[in-house]
Amino acid sequence: MKPGAMSFHHPLAFWAGGTLLVAGVLSHLPMFLMGRHTGWQMVGMPMDGWMLTGMALIPLGLGLAFHGLMPRLGRMRHLLPAGEAVQFHLADSVGLNREHWKVVAVLVVALTVDVMKPATTGFVIPGLTAEYNISTRSAGWLALVALMGTTVGSLVWGRLADAYGRRAAILLSALMFMGTAICGAMPAFGWNLAMCFLMGASAGGLLPITFTLMAEIIPTAHRGWLLVALGGIGTSAGYLAAAAAATWLEPMFSWRALWLLGLPTGALIILLNRFIPESPRFLSAAGLPQQARAVLAQFSGAVPVAKGDAAEVTIAAVEATCHPAEAGTLLRGAHARIGAGLAMCGIGWGLVTFGFVLWLPVNLVRLGVDADAASALLAQSALLALPGIGLVVWLYHRWSTIRSLVAFIALTALALAAFAVIDLGGLRSVTATTLATAALLVSSGGVIAMLIPYAAEIYPAAVRGTGAGMIAASSKFGGILGAGLGVLGLFEHVALSALAIALAMAVSGLVLARHGVETRGRRLEEIQRALAVAAA
Repeated sequence: MKPGAMSFHHPLAFWAGGTLLVAGVLSHLPMFLMGRHTGWQMVGMPMDGWMLTGMALIPLGLGLAFHGLMPRLGRMRHLLPAGEAVQFHLADSVGLNREHWKVVAVLVVALTVDVMKPATTGFVIPGLTAEYNISTRSAGWLALVALMGTTVGSLVWGRLADAYGRRAAILLSALMFMGTAICGAMPAFGWNLAMCFLMGASAGGLLPITFTLMAEIIPTAHRGWLLVALGGIGTSAGYLAAAAAATWLEPMFSWRALWLLGLPTGALIILLNRFIPESPRFLSAAGLPQQARAVLAQFSGAVPVAKGDAAEVTIAAVEATCHPAEAGTLLRGAHARIGAGLAMCGIGWGLVTFGFVLWLPVNLVRLGVDADAASALLAQSALLALPGIGLVVWLYHRWSTIRSLVAFIALTALALAAFAVIDLGGLRSVTATTLATAALLVSSGGVIAMLIPYAAEIYPAAVRGTGAGMIAASSKFGGILGAGLGVLGLFEHVALSALAIALAMAVSGLVLARHGVETRGRRLEEIQRALAVAAA
């Protein structure tokens, strides 16, 4: 055990497992390199012995690394002195320092890698459809399977983060990134689908856990704006990295190189693991207060002592005895009401992004916009969404967290209603359509920028990863619904689809306006106190 963070329980097992995993991925390269004589096409190639051996080494290495990575919390509680409940007020009141910025920088890298992985899907589909000689609709299964993976991953990794720690969950996700790099060497489309599901699972897990760790380390005064900024910067950087990789590597090594990047990018997160601390709030909730104080001292320069008021000591004691198995907390009282509103909002956002917006190029033409002008319009509206993130950060930090979220939900519903008016009322002017499109992209971008950060603030430490994962999963589930309804033709009816999604968003906004709690300027323990009062 290192003084400031959770070390690997069995370092030898972790690094041996990681080595086997890397060897398994590298054993796929001989067949990939054989493709240089066929324009890097591998379709129909029989799997050789090296590839089959590598496919066996990867799960073996992942299991061994998992064994070495996961802390044995029960044994640690038995061997280490407990001490008094931890108070977080000292670390919450300090300014941002060098240690905070180190964590922020590393988590930006992790989030960039996380977003980059699924973002490459759009860049590989043209080359993939050509090589496997399949239709674009068949290739669309790749995106749908990836969304299913992210939904499952958000739920599973949230539970892992609450059971074994935030740091362990992040590193396990990075290991899976590395293992799923072999998607770039698969000779059959079916294998790509299977690997794409696992890739989505690792990507879906990393996102909510990154926000959870940030929420539990950053001082109160800076928590809100940094969480939202982290999401905006990481998402933008991830898409830019995916586009840059497609521009530089795809012409030389085909679409397969974009999947193979999972090995070095995942390894980068592993190499940066020494800068990823364990959450002190997780350690305290797990019954390891001395280790929590060591991490807090790393960020505040002093060791917090338990001399807070009686109410806060009670909250700390309750969180220290709460076990991740008690996930029923998410389904009771004030947490359940807020969670229902956030989950409904997440599903609505998924329907907007992976349904309505996905069909916008086609529908804009139906609404009277020229096809070339429609593409330019979407590009211009996307550019408008970038400064919109700055507005979101400012409102979330300076005005109100819950009111900002509700306001952008309302704007999203109004923008969708505007499309219904344009379609039904015959108000088919380019100006009206442009304004509605820009408003929809800006408002929906603001919603997702705040949704998971807000979720990471409102749940107790013992189930915070599970709660944030549940809300993240809801947005991906909405994407699955959007993709499925698109295939069924719902989004060909602009007014009907717009009004249906607008209604769902409006209901979620009303639920959050009624039951949401303000988190701006409040320590995480104070937020739990306010929720306990509301539940009572």
